[in-house]
Amino acid sequence: MKKILIASCVVLALTGCANKGTSVDKDAQITQSWSVQQLYTSAQDELNGKNYERAVKLYDILQSRYPNGRYAQQAQLDKAYAYYRDAEPDKAMAVLDNFEKKYPKHENLDYVFYLRGLIAFNEDTSFVNKLASQDWADRDQKANREAYGYFNTLVTRWPDSKYAADASERMSKLVVAFAGNEMAIARYYLKRGAYVAAVNRAQNVVQHYQNTPFTEEALAIMSTSYAKLGQTQLSQDTQRVLQTNFPESKYAEGWKADDIPWWRYWK
Repeated sequence: MKKILIASCVVLALTGCANKGTSVDKDAQITQSWSVQQLYTSAQDELNGKNYERAVKLYDILQSRYPNGRYAQQAQLDKAYAYYRDAEPDKAMAVLDNFEKKYPKHENLDYVFYLRGLIAFNEDTSFVNKLASQDWADRDQKANREAYGYFNTLVTRWPDSKYAADASERMSKLVVAFAGNEMAIARYYLKRGAYVAAVNRAQNVVQHYQNTPFTEEALAIMSTSYAKLGQTQLSQDTQRVLQTNFPESKYAEGWKADDIPWWRYWK
């Protein structure tokens, strides 16, 4: 009985391989007489129709039959985009890396860095929701910094690129994300009485992310932490900076350095 079962499994496995091969051969047979332009147009239609797997197959066929020329080059870029839209970031990055190695001076290299930035930027699919709620604690900072690096390379090397404006806008959002992450950590330390660590994180926001929405709160955390550490003069000096720059600040209302629970404002 065991031999029969084993034999059956082998037959099924071979049948599966045969079916798979038939599927691949079918694509090759259907497109056998297609010109490079017809292959590319059909792949584009599949891409626009969100049939990403089918688009990738057609791009592969195009590249294998017509490995040289502008269609083959563009097919690589479009294939990377198809992988990106199909939630296959690693495959998309691999295609882009290969493209840059083969064509280090290509006229569309700005798009390579733009797409890399998009892949890293959207690695966390809930980022848009977090952006709206300013919930930065769980955002992948490694992905943030990679995205910022790609976008920064784009706007630096190709300032007139058609992708530069969008890249710059995304960089601004990423800066807010960096500041928000620092604030999330500063709040964590303050709530747990790690006042030196809270000061360091909040100070980093004030020094490096002044144009973000978190500067006001960072100053409040610094003032409170200094007070808890017995650094009265530093606490008062920081409070004056807070009141000068944010005269209507909710953190300045009824401020008492020794006991005001700043975290009551945080959700």
